[in-house]
Amino acid sequence: MILHVVSVSGGKDSTATLLLALSRFRRDRVVPIFCDTGNEHEAVYEYLAYLEQALDIQIHRLRASFDDEIAAKRMFIARDRRVGRQYPRAVVLDSAGNPVPKRDSRGNIVTRTVVRRGQTVVEVVPKTRKVGGGRKVRWTNTAKRRALEILHPTGNPYLDLCLWKGRFPSRKAQFCTEELKTKPAVLFQLGLVDQGHTVVSWQGVRRDESPARANALKFECIGPRMFAFRPLVEWSAAQVFDHCAQAGIQPNPLYLQGCSRVGCMPCINVGKDELRQISARWPEHVERIAQWELLVGQACKRGFSTMLSDGHEAADRREIFADLNIYARVEWAKTSRGGKQYDLLADLIEPTACASSYGLCG
Repeated sequence: MILHVVSVSGGKDSTATLLLALSRFRRDRVVPIFCDTGNEHEAVYEYLAYLEQALDIQIHRLRASFDDEIAAKRMFIARDRRVGRQYPRAVVLDSAGNPVPKRDSRGNIVTRTVVRRGQTVVEVVPKTRKVGGGRKVRWTNTAKRRALEILHPTGNPYLDLCLWKGRFPSRKAQFCTEELKTKPAVLFQLGLVDQGHTVVSWQGVRRDESPARANALKFECIGPRMFAFRPLVEWSAAQVFDHCAQAGIQPNPLYLQGCSRVGCMPCINVGKDELRQISARWPEHVERIAQWELLVGQACKRGFSTMLSDGHEAADRREIFADLNIYARVEWAKTSRGGKQYDLLADLIEPTACASSYGLCG
């Protein structure tokens, strides 16, 4: 049997994709799934319940678990006995500014074989020296006690992922999507394939969303008896909202409250305007992230971690935490371009007023 698995996030694109699937196939062939990150706004869960009632369907909830990973990390920390320090190293130069060759214990020059421009050559290994005071490469006893006290599964996928990693995701290491959404969805679909089904994965992807999706294919084979179908690749956001409206389906209320996207609250890629809206409308979510920062910080070696770090160059992690903790980022969101001067309109957000970047108010 061919099953059409639709990834539903509670956002506009996945809702339109779900409507298309239901209009083309019987309900017993359509399998909606929702990958719960644990960092969602409560309106998302309410909207999923609304879709289930309005469309007479059941949306399967999937949640990643990191219990085994956290247990393994606890064991690693408890057994860590590495000593010493790591130092950056610099090449030693002679009086003429040429690299001094490295020698072994017998005084012989050390060489290495490398490939340069497609050719194998033997070159002299330069002598290096330690630079600076270095850094510890092991868990201190204090850090061990601190981390082992915190490192226990909480049941929240996002928080447990960060506790296991000892850090929050970032723009350069966006492992949250892979661990919390992609893997649970793939494992669910592989289970259907193992049961003998052919799976078509419906994905609400539009090419105009981002440069990374500009070349998204509408249909492709992604594995044995597994295919990906992206019916919205050529659609615009306006077409998506229109399609849902024509089907009598209301948009997620978050789109009317300053959110340009529906997903994590907040996402690590949140912009100034949206972060300002979140802090004004839902301060409890800012408080939650502040608590998570403290917990994840205690579970990491350095003792500090922030959710919205953006490549801060400070060497002292405490300085980074002071500059980039969630409360500091909320204050930054209230400033004008450059972050030097407060925006006089930032405090005029009315939490109950409609605000939509898609022109849905009116």
